[in-house]
Amino acid sequence: MVKSKLVKVNEKIAERVVDGYKKIEEEVVGGFNKITDKFVGCFLINEGESVEEAKIRLAAEQKKREER
Repeated sequence: MVKSKLVKVNEKIAERVVDGYKKIEEEVVGGFNKITDKFVGCFLINEGESVEEAKIRLAAEQKKREER
């Protein structure tokens, strides 16, 4: 009985730790994406091009460079 209570408590702690990690990860990734979108929008965008289109174009250019 005692062991099962410890196991349950340990599982709750593990669940909270994982949930906390996921929240932090989502915030960090979201912040990074906002920064990259802003950078691409300010410095790497061509006229009449959206940020998403610029990212696709840049990825294609990078792939060509890597293939050489």
